[in-house]
Amino acid sequence: MKFIGLEEHMMPAEIIQAAGVDGLAMMDAPYLAGLNDLADGGDARLQVMDDATIDVQVLSAAAHLVQCLPPGPATDLSRRLNDTMASVVDKHPDRFRFFVTLPTTDPAAAVAELNRGVEELGAVGTMIHGQTNGVFLDDPSMRPILAEVERLGIPIYLHPGFPPPEVYKAYYSGLDETVAKMLSTGGWGWHAETGMHILRMVAGLVFERFPTLQIVVGHMGENLPFSLARADEWLTPRIKGLSGSVADQILEHVHITISAYTTAAPLLCALQVMGADRILFAVDYPFGNSATTVEFLQNAPISPADKEKIAHGNAEALLKRL
Repeated sequence: MKFIGLEEHMMPAEIIQAAGVDGLAMMDAPYLAGLNDLADGGDARLQVMDDATIDVQVLSAAAHLVQCLPPGPATDLSRRLNDTMASVVDKHPDRFRFFVTLPTTDPAAAVAELNRGVEELGAVGTMIHGQTNGVFLDDPSMRPILAEVERLGIPIYLHPGFPPPEVYKAYYSGLDETVAKMLSTGGWGWHAETGMHILRMVAGLVFERFPTLQIVVGHMGENLPFSLARADEWLTPRIKGLSGSVADQILEHVHITISAYTTAAPLLCALQVMGADRILFAVDYPFGNSATTVEFLQNAPISPADKEKIAHGNAEALLKRL
């Protein structure tokens, strides 16, 4: 079975350094332990892929740090990241593709870099890391970016981002610092915020303005499959100008990946709610285990046809530049 991974991170060491070590304050030991693997775009990464029988990784920059920088530095580092990832793809065109990184603190520069990344460098989509200094994608300032994404016919992979300082203080202060960092990120906060981000986009009528826009979220849907019926019940009657229902819009505009989730119950829930055509394979490399994730899907209690869709078929349909 062919495997195409959609959430496979890369962050060259020199760009981490250029972004400034202050931005690493939210990352604790389990995250920092992967930095050497993040920097690698060559033989070591390919060996992990080969050992796990993963055919293609769609590279994405671990660009939480870049996205919240001031416009000038964000634009410069985004260009460097995209050039670096494009060079990795050029060296191994049968094994890699990439998502373009955007300086979202400057929407006009983000549009220009999005166009360059896709039209000149060959990116298959873009990855955006949550809100940008408290600004979500439903904000009017983000519409030029969404319009260009829609024009290019590519998806946005909406990855979690670190919480703003005010949110971190309100929700996670008073706890052991290590526990607070983990609770605010992979332990819960990342997933809750990303699911809410998607619901904000529905509530803000983003998909009414951009009717062909497609979004991908990771981590088995960022809590959306489990809670979609509840959100639909409470929100649909109250959102003025919404076509259909909240659930309709999610199922029409959102795809999910299995990244970092390797137990059957969440997959079966996602399959029942989202359908097999909306679920894609991802590892969350280097923070997820490639071999474990492949083995999980191979042995999952679902049909062979659905496994093929998740492993590669849906990615091939969505990422037309593969």
